[in-house]
Formats: sequence, C-alpha cells, structure tokens
Amino acid sequence: MAASPAASRRQSTTSSRRSGELPGEAGAHGHRPSYDRGRAPFSPDVYGRQLSSYSARSSQVSRSGSFKAAAQRVAGAFTSCFVPRVQVKTEEEEVKSRGTAECHVSIDSAGSGQEGRALTISDLSKATSNFSEKNIIKQGGSSTMYRGKLKDGSQIAAKCVRKLNGQYLTAELWRELETLQNIEHQNLARFLGFFERNNDSLIVLEYVSNGSLREHLDESCGNGLDLVQRLNIAIDVAHAITYLHEYKEHPIIHGGIRSSVVLLTDALAAKVTGFGLLGMAASASGSGTGSGSDATPAKGAAGYVDPEYLTTYQLTDKSDVYSFGVLVVELVTGRLPVERSRGGEARLTTKWALQKCRGGEAVVAMDPRMRRSPASVAAVERMLTLAAQCVAASRKDRPSMRRCTEVLWAIRREYHRREEPRCAAVADERSDEWVLR
Repeated sequence: MAASPAASRRQSTTSSRRSGELPGEAGAHGHRPSYDRGRAPFSPDVYGRQLSSYSARSSQVSRSGSFKAAAQRVAGAFTSCFVPRVQVKTEEEEVKSRGTAECHVSIDSAGSGQEGRALTISDLSKATSNFSEKNIIKQGGSSTMYRGKLKDGSQIAAKCVRKLNGQYLTAELWRELETLQNIEHQNLARFLGFFERNNDSLIVLEYVSNGSLREHLDESCGNGLDLVQRLNIAIDVAHAITYLHEYKEHPIIHGGIRSSVVLLTDALAAKVTGFGLLGMAASASGSGTGSGSDATPAKGAAGYVDPEYLTTYQLTDKSDVYSFGVLVVELVTGRLPVERSRGGEARLTTKWALQKCRGGEAVVAMDPRMRRSPASVAAVERMLTLAAQCVAASRKDRPSMRRCTEVLWAIRREYHRREEPRCAAVADERSDEWVLR
C-alpha cells in the first residue's frame, strides 16, 4: 500500500536530517562536540576529520546503488530547504564563551612536566578565598594581584585586569596564550592560565614569595643586595630573555623589562614575569594592540623604552636589549631610571651613570650601599660598559641577549678571581655550562 503524502514528507525530512547533519555539530538537543584538552575549540584539523568522515559515509550510500537510497536522497534535497539550519557559534562568540569556563593548562607549578587537570574559575575563587582583600598582594589603577593556594598546595598569583568596553581577546591572541603555556624556564615565572569574564581578565602565574627587584633595591624588602647578588640577578634575567628570544616555536619579545617585573625567590634567584602577557592584557582591557612586535610598552616603563620605538612603533628583540641595559644601570646605581626628585643630569639615571663611567668615575655611580674595592669597581666599570652598548641609539649596534649573558659571566668570573680566589674555580666550571632550558 502506498504511503500517504504526509508520511512521505515525514520520512524524507527525517532522512535529510540524518544525512545532512555534520557529526559533532549541535543537534536537536543542542549538544556540542567534546574536544581534546590540548586542542583549541574549532581547530581546523578537528573539523577536517569530521568532514572527512561525513564524506566517507556519503560515498558509501552512493555506492549502494539502491533505488530506495537514491529516492531518499532526492527527497531529502527537496525537503532540506524547509528544515531549520543548525546554529553554529561564530569564532567571536566562541572566543567569548571559552574564556569563562576553563583554561587548559597544567596547575603543577612545581614543573614536574606531568599533565594537570584544567584550572577553573572555581579553583581560583577557592584558592583566593573568593578574591578576598586579605589576599591582595598589590593593587594598581586598573589591576589587582591576589595570592592563592590550590588544593595540591601550589601557590599562585592571580592578576585581575579590568577591561574597558567589555572587549574580548581575539582568536590570534588565544593562540599566543596556548604557546605561552608551553614555556618553562627556571628564570621565568611560570604561566598557569588565562581567563576572561565580562568586566575583567585573569592572568594566573606561579607565585614568587620574596618581592620584586625594585623592592630589594629600595630596601623595602630584604636587607640590601651586594655586588655578587646583583650580578647573579642580571645573569638570571639575561638567561630568561635569551630563552624567550631563541624560543623554538617563534621568538617572543618581552616588551616590558623593568625591575618591578623581576621577582626574587628566598634564595634571591630571579624569575621574570610579564613575558608576552603585557600586550595581551592591554588588548583585553581595550588599551593596547596585542603582543609581539606590535605591542605597546607597558605603563610604568618610563626610561626603559627603546627610543627607536617612538619613530617605528615596533618592538624588536633589540628593544628588550635596550631595556636590559637600563636594568643593568639600575642594578649598579640602585636608582630608578628617572629620578624626578633629583635636579640636572642626575635626573636621568642611565645618561648620568654612563657619563660618570666614561669620565673614569664609575665609583661615583655605584650604589653607596655596595662595598668598594678594586675588584668591585672594576666589575662595575665593565657592567656599565655593557649597559652603554645595550642602550646604543641604533638597534644594529646593540648586542644580542646571548652576548650579554656571556659578558656578564665573564665579569662575575673575573670578580671572583680578584676578590674571592677560592670561588674562582667554581665560577670557571659553571660559566661554560649554562644551557637554555
């Protein structure tokens, strides 16, 4: 008995829905596909596999050659015009939704290399006692830093950056964040996660307990730094920036090297923070253009900014070298790059210190809290000579960060030979062994 026209339409409509729905797309119940934790949503190769499997099934139907299958395909093509299309999120909508759920990075801050579970907003809320005021580390005009402790005992620092106009990060910046989660070096504060909410962005980093280099130079934290400790910190920072510049995936420009982003451990080892995140946070807040060569130098970087940036508006690896040279002067003098309370030439610390060095008066530029000796004065002269090369007016005249590291190793080795002969052998052994990790 022939089927009624209504039954035929129901059958053809059901067939078209079955044959026309992509595997993994939202169906009648609105289910989304599940993705591997290590893969970004809407990855082209994920959809590539789904489309390929769909094509394979279609070809099997076409090879069957049955008259019934052919009739169903014809009916399906006709009735599909009246079937509502499955709604798929745009890339912009997906970027907005995925930042609020979880960030697929390891929460193992000890750096064991084992895969950890995804860090969620709920984890952060519990770790910081719902972002309690008692856990505030630092507070600025547009951001607040919180200290937290996860269930596994790992300590974290969560920086909450308030956004302007509710702007979200682009897909390109999300891909850069995925790169940053793979970066691991003993002198870089480990990046643990990034979240977006309607009014703010959250950057989650390894917590470093002993304050910043600036706080130690001001003696608002710690008991002051001697010359060897300052040399060690300079070498640690140089290692970290060299690693970023020579990173295997693609070079990373820090764009905001300064004493306040150099954090110190209890053993006074330096860990650099802010790498690659400064421009992203600015973009999330609607006040910047992103990271990398198009990034805007961070606020509070007066005196550290490469002069060529003012004409080219491009940050390069030599921009980081310039900022590092200013940091070396800061380590030697203990002063901020711009000392507004001082008059005359002393107001611009880098220019003043390098003039003293060229005039044979490097000892005058030394932080008065450092002990004077022939060996220490000679080391300071060589440090200021390196700084002068780093802040050269033309980028092509500046050394690479790897070269800066080698020079600093040599300065420390020579200082040990002259000041502490018993340490010279150890310094010689270590100077040729440093490896970028």
